[in-house]
Amino acid sequence: MNKLYLIKYGEIALKGKNRYMFEDALLRNIRRSIQKIGSFKITKEQGRILVEPKDGQYDEQEVIDKLTKVFGIIGICPVIKVDTLDFESILECLLNYMQETYEDQTLTFKVEARRSNKSYPLTSLDIARQAGAYLLNHMPNLTVDVHKPQIRVWIELRNSVYIYSEIIPGLGGMPVGTNGKAMLLLSGGIDSPVAGWMIAKRGVAIEGVYFHSHPYTSDRAKEKVVELGRKLSVYTGNFKLHVVPFTEIQMAIYEKCPHAQLTIIMRRIMMQIAEKIALKQEANALITGESIGQVASQTIESLVVTNAVCSMPIFRPLVGFDKQEIVDISEKIDTYETSILPYEDCCTIFVAKHPQTKPKLENILQSEQALENIDQMIEKAIANTEVLLVK
Repeated sequence: MNKLYLIKYGEIALKGKNRYMFEDALLRNIRRSIQKIGSFKITKEQGRILVEPKDGQYDEQEVIDKLTKVFGIIGICPVIKVDTLDFESILECLLNYMQETYEDQTLTFKVEARRSNKSYPLTSLDIARQAGAYLLNHMPNLTVDVHKPQIRVWIELRNSVYIYSEIIPGLGGMPVGTNGKAMLLLSGGIDSPVAGWMIAKRGVAIEGVYFHSHPYTSDRAKEKVVELGRKLSVYTGNFKLHVVPFTEIQMAIYEKCPHAQLTIIMRRIMMQIAEKIALKQEANALITGESIGQVASQTIESLVVTNAVCSMPIFRPLVGFDKQEIVDISEKIDTYETSILPYEDCCTIFVAKHPQTKPKLENILQSEQALENIDQMIEKAIANTEVLLVK
């Protein structure tokens, strides 16, 4: 008997002729996730992925922790592998597994079998019945309950046989890298990392854009965003962060535009810059953490005015969420404590006392005419952008 991990996936199984592409991407992401903690053989077998340690030099809990952060996985099963299809040998291995795992615990159980090898002489129901009877005869502390058992024991009969009784939930979603690339406007707040995480869960590779207004925003604010990128990289792989110097543009807006419109004009120029960087990086969409009505720049009217400056699709996965729902996800993905560090970003430094909540595009366009050299300032900011690879 060998111990390994049987990986279950969900939506990938529905992909028809393209399924192999998604499976291969998931294999790559699994390999990337665990490559630093041991040596593993990773293979595909009839709708499952198998992760088999090549030696004992690894931390089992660390392997599981890493796998639970790989998008596309719905279940991680620590299994024992039986290399023979001889049914008596399978039953003996099953008994050894149950005795080692549950010892003398008094439990109810049910055996479930899946037979992918249809040439095997026993049906799935036969395997389950005979295995259940065998356990009852040899482990008097167990009782059958087919409706609400305390433990379910699975026997999967494929090219080899896999026995397990634990399914550790995965994140689900799609493997990162299977659905294009998008550019995340990453601030130091709670919302944007959650938005990036949610889009990455749909298989989209993401990069980040951060607007830094030195000296009005400190290096600690920048370090905070870098750390958020690092938190996201746990799920996405290496995370590329584009740090845009924004001070000159922000001061020009502050000096030349109506203060009630500061936030919306600043937001529009950020979107322009993010779109230009996205195009250079061959990304096809922008991602923001906006939620309707959360702040003045996130009313429907404000979002319409912001959208008008871009031709690229803008993904707002949090648009219908309330704040507590967003906080709950940020805690789940381990970005919350970093997000609430008290280092302000450029959006909070130059905030208007009485911002417009229902801006009109024609009025904003008229105000932006005061920014005579804005195109040159945008190109200068992009040219001086610092690119960091966070991992």
